[in-house]
Amino acid sequence: MSEIGGTEYLGFRWFATVATVTFSRFRIGGEFGGRSARTVTTGEDIRRMLLEEKRGMNLGLGLARHRFLIVLWSLSLVTHCAYLPAQLEQENYKSLVPQHLLGLLHAPQVHQELKLTSQQVRMLESLFSEIDPTWFQARLLPPQEQQSVISALEQKAMNWFAKYANEAQRERIKQLEYRAQGIRMLLRDDVVEKVGLSNEQRDALASLAQASQDATATLQKATMSGKQTEEQKQAVGTAAQAEQDWLKGNATREQMQLIIPLLGAPFDVQQLTRIYPMAPEFQQVKHWINSNPIQLKQLRGKVVLVHFYAFQCHNCHANFEHYRRWHKELRDKGVVVIGIQTPETSRERDPNAVRAAAAEQNLDFPIMIDLESENWKTWGNTMWPTVYVVDQQGYLRHWWQGELNWNGATGDKTIEQLVDQLLSPNAVPVQD
Repeated sequence: MSEIGGTEYLGFRWFATVATVTFSRFRIGGEFGGRSARTVTTGEDIRRMLLEEKRGMNLGLGLARHRFLIVLWSLSLVTHCAYLPAQLEQENYKSLVPQHLLGLLHAPQVHQELKLTSQQVRMLESLFSEIDPTWFQARLLPPQEQQSVISALEQKAMNWFAKYANEAQRERIKQLEYRAQGIRMLLRDDVVEKVGLSNEQRDALASLAQASQDATATLQKATMSGKQTEEQKQAVGTAAQAEQDWLKGNATREQMQLIIPLLGAPFDVQQLTRIYPMAPEFQQVKHWINSNPIQLKQLRGKVVLVHFYAFQCHNCHANFEHYRRWHKELRDKGVVVIGIQTPETSRERDPNAVRAAAAEQNLDFPIMIDLESENWKTWGNTMWPTVYVVDQQGYLRHWWQGELNWNGATGDKTIEQLVDQLLSPNAVPVQD
């Protein structure tokens, strides 16, 4: 226990009244130094295997390109599915299907693939301003409630496509969604009908998917407590591989040939670089240090590093040197560091004490003193410290929870590499 309140654990101070739910994402990132493993499969893997079958080739290596990834802990907006009871119910098929549509729609590469016009992109961003706050907050909900919220938001997105997109664009986004869902697209009602899967086939795949998720849940729980084992990591890989291998051993040739056109032309969903929502706008507060009040929308064209901290949090102090260095070395390159001091203790609620502590620690960048924790609530933050990377268009790109160098982690380097990519002239262009 921290001597100043909260719980110091794995390099962060936990806000005791907020429960956080961990999720995985189809493009994996990481936070605070915990490690877990996951196999990532996309529609292109399935399509390649199906084409090999169509040509009469040996399928033994059809899934050889699946990458067994070590992740540093993910909190996903592009959510995965809820963990279900061991007894799988018919209505729970949907809960096993990943929800990736919103992430796809935020990616500039997808805008280009869909051949969206500049006007369509602007209209889509208007939709994002409406749905993104709810989407971002949904990561904190229990899995089944989260799934319901995401489904409603996805329906709003599909309603937008029905009204403003042409038939080719609607067809292509559906193909990309199937690709992002990988093998589990075969659990969808619409795909089951198109491919002609039997109830027995669907049940078998769902059982494997559930086993894969159970193994992942066990590993994540062990990682959170710092007690993960190699056997648990191997169990995740084995269960995931069994799920992926289901197709070549259980689908008929006719069914496999029906899947190919559902995926459309090749497209690698793992290349996508922007799959998170727009960052929440700052809530107004009375006190700022080193700056007049700032709104995020004023900082378009700059990369913004937003970090939540409390000046008596020991874990937060471990990151201060990185914040000072970023402010000194990157501000002339178009990077703005902004601190949000969010109190837990009574002393952290004293603006004068916050100012004195910032001066003592040589924190010269803009700092918001958020005495009512309004921004903490708006951002759905759950622990001190947390660093968010916001790109030049105002979209979240990454966040790191806890000490940047906790237990040998290199969170500072991860963020700096991302900043370099965002500042690079070769960054993925965004349509105006």
